[in-house]
Amino acid sequence: MHGPTQLFTVIALVSLPTVMYGGYALMGVMRERKLTEHQRAMFRAGHAHAGVLLILALVALQILSRTTLSDTTLWIGCFLLLFGILAQSGGFFVHLIPGRGRLGGRVTSVGAVLLAAATLLTAYGVAFP
Repeated sequence: MHGPTQLFTVIALVSLPTVMYGGYALMGVMRERKLTEHQRAMFRAGHAHAGVLLILALVALQILSRTTLSDTTLWIGCFLLLFGILAQSGGFFVHLIPGRGRLGGRVTSVGAVLLAAATLLTAYGVAFP
């Protein structure tokens, strides 16, 4: 594994402990009951999506590293994964801001589209070596 897939694998692995810490922090906030039920739900969803999507990214990066796609295409795939994860999970955190629910939904939707594009690009790399 070289180039973009190696770099983004390191980024994903380093990011995982931050998501884990966020989940730990969430437990403390929930014990103190400082959030509304809606805020708790969005906080949980944001962290759950971030963790699961980082694992998905690690799998996709391993698959991408074994394809014959050009370096430029690999960079595109890696950035689609990165920004897709940030937008998909980040949109839930935007929902925590009063009056920003619609924006949060749009950010989450953009993340879903980016992740779908990354997944389809990965599938293309496997199907057409």
